[in-house]
Amino acid sequence: MTTDYLIKGLIIGFSIAAPVGPIGVLTINRTLTEGRISGFVTGMGAAMADTVYGIIAGFGLTAISSFLLTQEFWIKLIGGLFLLFLGVKSFVTKPASKAANVDSKGLFNNLISTFFLTITNPTTILSFLAIFAGLGLGTTKTDYSSSMTLVLGIFIGSALWWLILSSVVSFFQFKITLDRLIWINRLSGLIIISFGLFSLYSFMTIKH
Repeated sequence: MTTDYLIKGLIIGFSIAAPVGPIGVLTINRTLTEGRISGFVTGMGAAMADTVYGIIAGFGLTAISSFLLTQEFWIKLIGGLFLLFLGVKSFVTKPASKAANVDSKGLFNNLISTFFLTITNPTTILSFLAIFAGLGLGTTKTDYSSSMTLVLGIFIGSALWWLILSSVVSFFQFKITLDRLIWINRLSGLIIISFGLFSLYSFMTIKH
């Protein structure tokens, strides 16, 4: 029974992390400009946020899930503005001519920024609720051991994806020149800005 919850958690964590959205773009960009560790830590911020939602559903805290959905108006506004900020920052930032020595402060900022971005992303919230409902999770109480195993599986599954993504991008990094990095920065910035604009558009359509 516990093994089943671990497998379910792995599938949930990996499948939610895998689609290349704004977090995926940020992870790729930071891997190319700051190194594999920085890219991986960026993804781990999202893994931590995924784990938070895993805890909410794994322990049957449906009231918190309902509260988050009722705050969709503000979540989309804050998340959209933050995406615009990250997108513009990525667009105007010039890549370093060589790999940077990423300090603990830089890694911490990368971790926190993606955690905040993921935790305020309505798509993440809705995705979790849909998958949990489909698997019959979060609507009924489970024992403590099974819930903890589910949460652990979600974290490992999400972290595994970010490890794979940052490692693959880092492996092919030697083929990317400085000029190409500039255009990658601009392209990733535009993509992230488009996500932000879409989130703000969705925010404007919400009746409050």
